[in-house]
Amino acid sequence: AKVDKIKEAANKLVEPGFLTASEYSEKRKSVFHITTGSQEFDKLLGGGIESMAITEAFGEFRTGKTQMSHTFCVTAQIPGANGYYGGKVIFIDTENTFRPDRLRGIADRFNLDPEAILDNVLYARAYTSEHQMELLDYVA
Repeated sequence: AKVDKIKEAANKLVEPGFLTASEYSEKRKSVFHITTGSQEFDKLLGGGIESMAITEAFGEFRTGKTQMSHTFCVTAQIPGANGYYGGKVIFIDTENTFRPDRLRGIADRFNLDPEAILDNVLYARAYTSEHQMELLDYVA
């Protein structure tokens, strides 16, 4: 029963089925990139973090995953190419590592208003993987 609910929710989010290559090419025209804050890292990623995609960061303890996430909370709000005007960010914290003061410092680095940046980040603490999925379902 639970699997059926997940499938039903997924079908609401995604068009089940196929697109022609032409249709997919047209859809790709609206893809934009969010800077990582590092020109060299952006180059490695082909321009930054790609929109309309899932980007997973994983690694050992203390390798910069949380710092990267905090940086994206800020850089996702910077207007860019392809008509992207910046946007709100959802931060689902699974390890209780979110620190608003880090966002203030990163906002200063990019000459952005720290309080405006904080106002555009929606925060939730996820306590279990099931809770995390519920939070994702809620924002979808």
